Amino acid sequence: MFALRATLRPARRSALLSHHNQSVASFRPVVRSYAAAPELVARQSRWRSFLQTVGRVTLGAIVLSGGAFFYVTQRDRHPGQQAAHDASKKTVVVLGSGWAATSLLKKIDTDYYNVVVISPHNYFLFTPLLPSVSVGTLEPRSIIQPTRYITRHKKRRVEVYEGEAKSVDVENKTVTFADNSDIKGAVSATTIPYDYLVYAVGAENQTFGIPGVREHTCFLKELPDAEKLRTRLMDCVETAAFKGQEDAEIDRLMHIMVVGGGPTGVEFAGELHDFLVDDLQSWYPELANRLKISLIEALPNVLPVFSKQLIQYTESTFKANKIDILTRTMVREVKEKTVVVQDENKQLKEIPYGMLVWAAGNTSRQITRDLMAQLPDVQNQRRGLLVDEYLRLLGGDGVFALGDCTATSYAPTAQVASQQGAYIARALEQMAKKEQLEETLHSLRASSNSKPEEIEAVVKQINKVSKIKPFHYSHQGSLAYIGSEKAVADLPFFNGNLATGGMATFLFWRSAYISNLLSARNRFLVLNDWMKVKLFGRDVSRE
Repeated sequence: MFALRATLRPARRSALLSHHNQSVASFRPVVRSYAAAPELVARQSRWRSFLQTVGRVTLGAIVLSGGAFFYVTQRDRHPGQQAAHDASKKTVVVLGSGWAATSLLKKIDTDYYNVVVISPHNYFLFTPLLPSVSVGTLEPRSIIQPTRYITRHKKRRVEVYEGEAKSVDVENKTVTFADNSDIKGAVSATTIPYDYLVYAVGAENQTFGIPGVREHTCFLKELPDAEKLRTRLMDCVETAAFKGQEDAEIDRLMHIMVVGGGPTGVEFAGELHDFLVDDLQSWYPELANRLKISLIEALPNVLPVFSKQLIQYTESTFKANKIDILTRTMVREVKEKTVVVQDENKQLKEIPYGMLVWAAGNTSRQITRDLMAQLPDVQNQRRGLLVDEYLRLLGGDGVFALGDCTATSYAPTAQVASQQGAYIARALEQMAKKEQLEETLHSLRASSNSKPEEIEAVVKQINKVSKIKPFHYSHQGSLAYIGSEKAVADLPFFNGNLATGGMATFLFWRSAYISNLLSARNRFLVLNDWMKVKLFGRDVSRE
């Protein structure tokens, strides 16, 4: 028994020793983990501090930007008091509320003049986004801003009259205009005098005398045109979906034709394609594959003002989107349900359509033609009014003509008209300063107490403000949306051009238009419309 215990002790001792070694080995990682714990806690503390800092900065930025936005909107909503008209100052009458007139109103200093605005519309329309309104991407009121939004923030009160100018008498310096609203008061027409007239009435749609254009097509120049287009488009879709409609009639109703391969026509075709892909396929799957878009252009290619590579990119994008481009094709007659065209081989074809959009250029309004008739010796250009390098109307004293109503070497674009309006505002300010300085000079010379140094200083100032530079147009580039969230841009870059197209250009196109909108209200509404369409799609309800 004793011998057995003696033999077991070494084995037991060995087992106990082995267990002890295992316990020590297993304890070492725990010790190491406890040793590393302070470092881990410090790392977590730094990360938590970083997240808290980012959160505070983000919250502060949101609060500050929200407060700034609220301040700007409230400042715009509540204009202050204005000075009354000053009978001692000259009167500037502005005809129109488009790009040229609005640009002038933004820049003109009413300390120097009494300003009167006469326009058929009491708002400014951001025309580059009209194609988006026509398919429901944007709501109509998102791209208009009341003219009084500008005039009510001027130092001196600006009179704004919604009416249509009927005639301009350049000899007696008067303008006759009439109320164009549905409700007429006791006075619906009147005549007012002017010292300076800013003639910016724009142009109307050019039909080239083609039969049926005015009766059967839809234009895309004014806000009512875009609203009519939107209604007409849904009429075609709903009529095509009517029970028992024959296939040939469905194909006709779902054929949308666009005449004019300029930016307006191209952008409408692109927007229409987006409507097909994003909305028509969801809500009218039985008709989506039947929609056909055709673009007719008399020239060899679309977007003639863009570079060759962008023209090719646009045409290839349209081809991928199954938009037919008929170049070197001229419209000869528009009928109620068909259009007669002449192709590049001089062959006449009659094509059925459901809706035809006319975006084929501008021509002078009747009031402009009447004004030209008053000055037959100098106003002999059918395209529009002739002006000198200072934008002064030839043969019309004190008249400045701007924008699409003129016949100049510049393209009839919003960019040109906007720069012309700003230029005339600066020129009018220089002219007013010159007149004030001349009165001061006359007083100094009539006074016996005036010093020669004072007279000399005033003469130098008069010479300085008398140097009005001729108008010079600075081209900032051309943009066009071509559908499928792609755009093309032709931008001046150093001594050459930067031609780019694609999705990145589409983002630039949107940011450029947002920055050029007239007010914070417009920017908020347009961004909100874009977000609504992205989340919920376009509204296909027929009003």
